[in-house]
Amino acid sequence: MQQLATGYGLVEGPTWHPTKGLLYSDVLNGGVFALAEGGTISTVVAHRKGIGGIVLHQDDGLVVGGRNLSYKSFDGARAKVLLDSDVNEEVVGFNDFTTDAKGRIYAGSLSFVVFGGAVPKPGHLHLIDLDGSVRTLSGGVMLTNGMGFSPDGKRLYHADARDDVIRVYDVDSDGGVGPWRPFVKTPPEAHADGLAVAEDGSIWTAMAHGSRVDVYEPDGSLRKSLPVPLPMVTSVCFGGADLMDLYVVTGSRGGPSDNCGTVYKTRSDVPGLPVTASRVTLE
Repeated sequence: MQQLATGYGLVEGPTWHPTKGLLYSDVLNGGVFALAEGGTISTVVAHRKGIGGIVLHQDDGLVVGGRNLSYKSFDGARAKVLLDSDVNEEVVGFNDFTTDAKGRIYAGSLSFVVFGGAVPKPGHLHLIDLDGSVRTLSGGVMLTNGMGFSPDGKRLYHADARDDVIRVYDVDSDGGVGPWRPFVKTPPEAHADGLAVAEDGSIWTAMAHGSRVDVYEPDGSLRKSLPVPLPMVTSVCFGGADLMDLYVVTGSRGGPSDNCGTVYKTRSDVPGLPVTASRVTLE
């Protein structure tokens, strides 16, 4: 693992942009940053804390999570809330999310403040359709985390870090999902966090507190594990021109300081699936 950047509280939301490089957030200290391939780091969104997920938007911007899901233009001139906490009475915010091939957003909600010592309560899986309408698709998610679609778009993987499981749903043609079933029961000493799907259908999963990335076959068997220098491995994404650079990000918990969250890069032996930019309307 090549260390690219460090000094963050909790790095999340790694997202590849073809010209800006790697986008990522610092959940605890705030902000979204862009790490160019030459190593230069710039601020994309200032100050905002709690961003656990990022996706690109077709209208020259990105969508960020936290207390709500919001579009932010790259030039800072435009912003719009796409999904707010009033989607139901239990929601306090949103963590990770992804898009399908049509550009719809699938987002996981939180029903308790994760870092506040609150009693855990289950959250939900929501869909923001292209016209901006919202549907709640599933519930009982104790700590919603990474999501990704199979190469054919017929399955959605969804990590639940507190229930020690990666869910899988069959996806309907209208974007809805069937009842979830366990794809992988993760070991108790580590928790499935962010994930990314490769071109061959393998699922690359950050294992928080586990100092590794676990790679699962489409049948749920473990292909391999990649060691990571820090224990709090929070998320992964594929990038580079050939989508064969694997970016791995971490938090600070279990590390040598409170701000040792780090961005790493290694080469993969298989390209990642490109993640479609959101096409949810801004009107």
